[in-house]
Amino acid sequence: MNCRVISFLFAAAALLLSADVFAAAPIKIGALFAVTGPAAFLGEPERNTAKMVVDEINRAGGIKGRKLELVSYDTAGDATKAVQLATKLIKDDKVVAIIGPSTTGETMAVIPVAEKEQVPLISCSAGSKITDPLKKWIFKTAQNDSLAVGRIYEYLQKNRQTNVAILTVSDGFGASGREQLKAQSAKFGIKIVSDDTYGPKDTDMTAQLTKIRGSQAQAIICWGTNPGPAVIAKNVRQLGIKTPLFMSHGVSSKKFIELAGEAAEGVKLPSGKVVVADLLPGSDPQKKSLLAFIKDYQNHYKTEGDHFGGHAWDAVMLIKAAVEKGADSSSAMRDNLEKIRGFAGIGGTFSYSAKDHAGLGKDAFVLVEVRNKDWVIVK
Repeated sequence: MNCRVISFLFAAAALLLSADVFAAAPIKIGALFAVTGPAAFLGEPERNTAKMVVDEINRAGGIKGRKLELVSYDTAGDATKAVQLATKLIKDDKVVAIIGPSTTGETMAVIPVAEKEQVPLISCSAGSKITDPLKKWIFKTAQNDSLAVGRIYEYLQKNRQTNVAILTVSDGFGASGREQLKAQSAKFGIKIVSDDTYGPKDTDMTAQLTKIRGSQAQAIICWGTNPGPAVIAKNVRQLGIKTPLFMSHGVSSKKFIELAGEAAEGVKLPSGKVVVADLLPGSDPQKKSLLAFIKDYQNHYKTEGDHFGGHAWDAVMLIKAAVEKGADSSSAMRDNLEKIRGFAGIGGTFSYSAKDHAGLGKDAFVLVEVRNKDWVIVK
């Protein structure tokens, strides 16, 4: 065998080895979800969905020949733990982006880490202050609570219910919602006649509700995540209060109906469209993605895909879109996420920009009501 042939064979072998190495190098994505603890109703479907979507992308050949590797940790809803795990994902696991955390409080704690290390964070939490004011490396998929408040207030304004009592949980999500409820009230001609809070672990809110019953409230708005809102719904019924009860999008899943039981009947709240996907018109740009997600989750986990799992679906698919545009580093990921327009996901149709890292408008929400242990759209 002459030298030229030997050189050719070595070169061919090197090329094959090189191609194999590159094909085997995955794009590592971090995830922080509250899989256990009080916020598990958020984190478990988010974790399940992220794993499901990443597995499906990889089975289909990955993205541009490269697979995604999901490195997921359970924060248990603890902000301190979330910060520690975010640091681990960046320093030890070398991820190029992070999905999560599940709650607003955790997200606000993790933001300084992501900003300092210049790794894009796509939060699954709703607090408006996550992306307002704008932060270079921070995005989100959960609909802003400012939009949710606006949706409730529009309905109250239309129905001439101007006197409102608010009851908000004393955590990051509740504080953000309370801020928006107060900030937007004047614009809609709403007067807050009672403003009270409850603790995340409180199991009885009859004292606050008794106070509200003595006010001139024409509507009660509760802002929190399970199980507190279910307790409040039960307390409202027990006290015989007939004032219409509204909840936040923080309980937009069948879990709330399960926890509140008969007391859930008639409760209204702003929600992403996933809970009423089958009721949407065929012209809705989200309907195809929504129905596919619900069926896919049902096949994998024997239960319906919900509003919260949808936040993780959107985050993974937005990362996929960024990688398809050529992102394989943190900086390229950030830049390409910012360029995404008109992406019809589960939470809404996303259009990020250099001035908007929330990416959703008021059409991301529909107002729904519990009737006969299921959701219907309020016309």
